[in-house]
Amino acid sequence: MHNCAYCYAPNALRIPRQDWGQRVEVKKNIPVVLAKELKTKKPGIVGISTVTDPYQPVEQRYRLTRFCLEQLLRYDFPAHIQTKSALIIRDIDLLSQFSDAQVMFSIGTLHDTERRLLEPGASSLQDRFAALKKCSEAGLRTAVFFGPIYPTTTKAEISTILDTIKDLGVQELWIDMLRLRPGIWENVEKTLQQNQDILHRFSLHLSEQKNYYKELRDELQKKAKERNLMIIDAF
Repeated sequence: MHNCAYCYAPNALRIPRQDWGQRVEVKKNIPVVLAKELKTKKPGIVGISTVTDPYQPVEQRYRLTRFCLEQLLRYDFPAHIQTKSALIIRDIDLLSQFSDAQVMFSIGTLHDTERRLLEPGASSLQDRFAALKKCSEAGLRTAVFFGPIYPTTTKAEISTILDTIKDLGVQELWIDMLRLRPGIWENVEKTLQQNQDILHRFSLHLSEQKNYYKELRDELQKKAKERNLMIIDAF
């Protein structure tokens, strides 16, 4: 439901891209299945979620992520969550009870005008920042997945990006480039037809300026070191 134009889920799940986003499969029995499995599993980090967002808008109604967290908490399994939704603040009360819980927000740009084009159903950047701050203030470990880094990002913006993240209490910054798996560029290109300037910069940095991401990564590493921020390459 976040409708990210660059989504790789159709590739990972082998779903035709034209069918992706037409419906949401609500796995209503997952808390029951999880409760049974936890009785025999050895404790280990549970990643929530690695392909589709655990806090899509329908989570407000079905509360499946919350029910699953309640089951994980019974056995105190480490829970590491990645999301683009401010809805996660609803569950701070549960997450605060875990011995090991981490909240990671995906953020690919500091420009909400671009975010609205490419991630129209996700929370605004302002709402994500506010949620990150609340999670940090609640004592949770927080991180930012700076990825996929929008190809409109400039080296001059790196300091602002890092300062913004650090001020929110974030301890880790994971980085990744926009990876053009089959069908992704075509979908991004179609989405950006309404803004030719952004489309031009995406195309330029992805196809012509081959060192674009390497230069950004080098700048991120350099500036993060000055701020004692940990940078982790996602892939």
